[in-house]
Amino acid sequence: MNMEELRSLQAPLKERYRECPEAALMTLRAEGRIGEGITCAVGTGKALVEAGLHPATGGTGLMACSGNMLLEALAACAGVTLGAVATAIGIEIRDGMVRAEGDLDFRGTLGVSKETPVGFQCIRLQFDLATDATEDQLATLLRLTERYCVVYQTLRQSPEISVSHRVTKSGSASG
Repeated sequence: MNMEELRSLQAPLKERYRECPEAALMTLRAEGRIGEGITCAVGTGKALVEAGLHPATGGTGLMACSGNMLLEALAACAGVTLGAVATAIGIEIRDGMVRAEGDLDFRGTLGVSKETPVGFQCIRLQFDLATDATEDQLATLLRLTERYCVVYQTLRQSPEISVSHRVTKSGSASG
């Protein structure tokens, strides 16, 4: 896809959202089914992923770790956003890698230390790009990628999150 194709694809959407801001408001959803052996199967839109305990918390390593999935979502979103921004501002990326890594102390999630926070304490996002872009162009590319990456911005500025539950009487939680 080139710059003109991207602009022509997005132009009607941008215009619609300017004219009707409520049309831009959508609710994205993810759903998982709690399974046996401390697992949860999550549909990604392309495949079913079964998540389980990380080996550092007693898992076998055969299931996906939700912490890794969070980092995978960040890497995927940042990579797609960087590609779209590069296209939109006319920077050619011949090849590229994006890596997301995060540090966490499992003493928190296992309740070993009440002083140890639960969750990632630091997340790093690294881009390795094959491009002839200037330093100024790269600075703009990274600034705009950070600005428009949904997962990055969600992690940087945590939204309000609520938790609720319901109890079903049948043997199935689907209804």
